[in-house]
Amino acid sequence: MVALNSENSNDSGNRPPPSSSSFSSFPSYLSEVMILPTKMTRSSSLILLPLLLLSSSSSFGGATAGSSKPRDLIDAPLLTSKVAASPNRTIIVSPSGKDHFTSVQAAIDAVPEGNSDWIVIHLRAGVYKEKVVIPSNKPYIFLRGNGKGRTSIVWTESSTTNNQSATFTVKANDFVAFGVSFKNDAPIGEANTPFNQSVATMVSGDKVAFYHCGFYSYHNTLFDHRGRHFYESCYVQGNIDVIFGRGQSIFQASLSLISPNCEIFVVLDRRTKILGSITAQNRQSPEDGGGFVFIKCKVYGVGDVYLGRAKGAHSRVIFANSYLSKTITPAGWTNWSYDGTTDHLLHGEHSCHGPGADSEHRVQWSRQLTEEEVAPFITVDFINGKDWLPAYYD
Repeated sequence: MVALNSENSNDSGNRPPPSSSSFSSFPSYLSEVMILPTKMTRSSSLILLPLLLLSSSSSFGGATAGSSKPRDLIDAPLLTSKVAASPNRTIIVSPSGKDHFTSVQAAIDAVPEGNSDWIVIHLRAGVYKEKVVIPSNKPYIFLRGNGKGRTSIVWTESSTTNNQSATFTVKANDFVAFGVSFKNDAPIGEANTPFNQSVATMVSGDKVAFYHCGFYSYHNTLFDHRGRHFYESCYVQGNIDVIFGRGQSIFQASLSLISPNCEIFVVLDRRTKILGSITAQNRQSPEDGGGFVFIKCKVYGVGDVYLGRAKGAHSRVIFANSYLSKTITPAGWTNWSYDGTTDHLLHGEHSCHGPGADSEHRVQWSRQLTEEEVAPFITVDFINGKDWLPAYYD
């Protein structure tokens, strides 16, 4: 569980007015609300992601605070009332046109290049039909939606390249999203043809976190391109190479919840006899820190898929303490697109359950990991998360 860090918090919800000098290079509306400290560190009292559970024994970013009664979810107003009184800005986007912008990209464009202070872009409920890119020179953006079932960014495009088709692209470091769905609505086309990439989200920045977000497509849903990433309580839907790339990433449920809420849903694809795969990890060398780790996730859906296919010589994917439905084919893993040696692949499972977790017919080069072997991967230390994550389970 995670507790609120009350150090320097303003329990009344009243924030002192920001100094005018803080906004000298910003439009006046950016001085209306501030809910983030300037840097995300373990000592920061950053507590604004509406997903955390209270407990007297919990920790938040390495800090603890008392609360005798656990709650299911903490909402944004409660968390906003607890945040540090650091002067910064919030931009509000809504389809109605009653706020600062109607376009997500327009709000991002308003962030200065070389930004070094956290800026909140609040997306009110609605469907934003646009293609969005957060450029590399605009870090420290917190994209806050009203819930993945209420706020969505949708685009429709298939392409010969993954980056061209992506609905939402993060090139910047230090990015956080909460409560937003990212969808590529491109219809299922012909498999194994040039125009079959339909990416929902491409993540190329370092120190990027998604909380309670959704990712929807059929082919190549989540391009976890490179960098350290954290996906907490997210829903990912697809069939072929659902999650792929060279990223160093953790996907996990809220660890204090009994029912898994990190979900991967497989949609049926009859275009090809080649089975789809949950992952296609592309780690290339032993020095590469990349790898995908799934902790307390639920994998289910329609049809048959592999847990992963090796895309790189040192591909690394681990499913730990997760539910695997019968949609997982008995072999579990494949290297059909990689014809080199399997000696350096780490495709493993630990303490998984469900009808798809039976290891009797797994490929010989996959592994059932021991507690000792899996330990370095099922902690945020795998992504150095204690140094940069706004919230994590300790």
